[in-house]
Amino acid sequence: MPLAGKGMLITSMDVDAADEREFNIWYDREHLSERVAIDGFLEARRWLAAKASPKYFCTYSTNTFEDLSSPAYKKALANQTDWSKKNISRFKNMIRAVGRITLSRGQGRGGALGVVRLRPKPEVRDDLRAKMRELLDPGTIAGIISMHLVESDPKLSVSITEPDKPNPGASDWYVLIDGTDISAIGALIDQRFRNTGAEVVSTGSYTLMWDLAKSDL
Repeated sequence: MPLAGKGMLITSMDVDAADEREFNIWYDREHLSERVAIDGFLEARRWLAAKASPKYFCTYSTNTFEDLSSPAYKKALANQTDWSKKNISRFKNMIRAVGRITLSRGQGRGGALGVVRLRPKPEVRDDLRAKMRELLDPGTIAGIISMHLVESDPKLSVSITEPDKPNPGASDWYVLIDGTDISAIGALIDQRFRNTGAEVVSTGSYTLMWDLAKSDL
C-alpha cells in the first residue's frame, strides 16, 4: 500500500500575497515539523497548485484514524504558538477534512497530484466504494503512480478558524492521484472520475513542494 497508515488530515487554503512569504516560512520551518512530531503522525506532504484552488494543499498521514482525535493531537490544537495563531488567522478559503484512507493502490508516489472532491449521496456510497476499487487501479498508465481514496468524517472535519460554521462538505470523499505528469493526471480525472455517480465538487492538480517524515525529525 503506497500510503502509510490509515488516517489522513487534508488542509487547503489561500493567503493574501502580502502575507505569503511569512506564511511559507512558518509552514516550512515550524508547522509541518510540529504536526509530524505528534504521536501517531507519520508524515506530511505539501503541495502548490498547478491548476487548482485553493493554492496550497497539504496531506498529513497518521498511523490510525483515531490518531486524528487523540489527546496528543487535541493538545497540539489547543496550544498553538503565537506564530501559528498569526498565520492561521490569515487563512482564506480554508478546507479541512479528517478522514480514513479506505483504498490505496499502486506502488510508490509521485511529485504531481490530482485531487477529485466527491459528494456521494448516502444511498450510493456502498456501491461507489466497491466501484472505486477498479477506478483506483493505475495499471500501466504512463505518468500515473498510485491512487487513493480518503473518506471524510463529518464530526471531525470542522474548520479550526470557524469551528461552529456549518460544513456541507464534511462527509466528502477525496480521490488523490499520485503521478509524474500533470497532463496525464488531468486526462485520467476526465476519463474516470467525472461520471462516478457522485457529485464532483471540484478537481485540481498540484506539484509537490516538499515532504517530511517522522524519521526526518
